[in-house]
Amino acid sequence: MAPAKEKKARVSRNPELIRGVGKYSRSKMYHKRGLWAIKAKNGGSLPHHDKKPKTAEETAASVKPPKFYPADDVKKPLANKRKAKPTKLRASITEGTVLILLAGRFKGKRVVFLKQLSSGLLLVTGPFNINGVPLRRVNQKYVIATSTKVDISGVSLEKFDDKYFAKKVEKKSKKGEGEFFEAEKEEKNVLPQEKKDDQKALDAQLVKSIEGVPELKAYLGARFSLKSGMKPHELVF
Repeated sequence: MAPAKEKKARVSRNPELIRGVGKYSRSKMYHKRGLWAIKAKNGGSLPHHDKKPKTAEETAASVKPPKFYPADDVKKPLANKRKAKPTKLRASITEGTVLILLAGRFKGKRVVFLKQLSSGLLLVTGPFNINGVPLRRVNQKYVIATSTKVDISGVSLEKFDDKYFAKKVEKKSKKGEGEFFEAEKEEKNVLPQEKKDDQKALDAQLVKSIEGVPELKAYLGARFSLKSGMKPHELVF
């Protein structure tokens, strides 16, 4: 195998007198390197070679990071790579199942499950005539499914969806100086008459099927609570 050639150290044509100061001037080196002859050969200008276009990887690698960190924290949104999956309904919750609410304004009340909405929430009602629970949406994490069921085959639920429960956002006008210091009465949210009529129509359909089962109306009207000595894990609903 032939021995590898040793690389010779590069010798500059302009030796340094001291560090950073060359022996010859710029114009002297211009003639010494023969740049004047190269220019004359190429029409009075030095030859120029077009650079090859950089690939996407080379361009990304050539981008230098900023020298200094920003003074303020800049929030960058994280890329959401998760795909939305429809919420799976528990096997114990079926149409007409009586549920016990565990949280919220009506905790401890028994309600009738009507259907699952596209958002994954459960559409339930008391009915309102029996225990005061109106049409509302609840998360299935906060309910206990019982073995009691109500026949809701004749109840129409087509108009009830997530948009039905959406609140209308009204733009608030800016208050003047006089209005700012005056005490204003808080406006209560008034339920539209259309929703009141929908609740009455739904209650009328449900109460018919509930009254056909003995003691079911009293069962829905009673509030669920634990007493001393009762063990929740041993209860059968």
